[in-house]
Amino acid sequence: MNNSQGLQINNIGKSYNRIPVIHDISINLKPGEVIGLLGPNGAGKTTMFYIIMGLIKPDRGSIYIDGHNITLLPMYRRARLGVSYLPQEPSIFRGLTVKENIECILEISEKNK
Repeated sequence: MNNSQGLQINNIGKSYNRIPVIHDISINLKPGEVIGLLGPNGAGKTTMFYIIMGLIKPDRGSIYIDGHNITLLPMYRRARLGVSYLPQEPSIFRGLTVKENIECILEISEKNK
């Protein structure tokens, strides 16, 4: 039986220097669902992504993965729950194909299970 609940983002908010960047965003994704965050520059897309990844902390709200509260967890703990981040940096795995890059990550993931 699979008890995966997916990703739940509840009323996330973030401000910089008292200027709101994200205000009460809530998203619920079931396993296998895919969404896109669309908006103009400065709309908060990157900030929202960084909050989900754990690169920055929200001022308010909560994030759950399969029922686990990950709001304050560091990136390495989120990775153990299936949340990962590969920066858009071409020099990280230079010389490898896309498939080889993915296989490297999968190999690491499988060893940690």
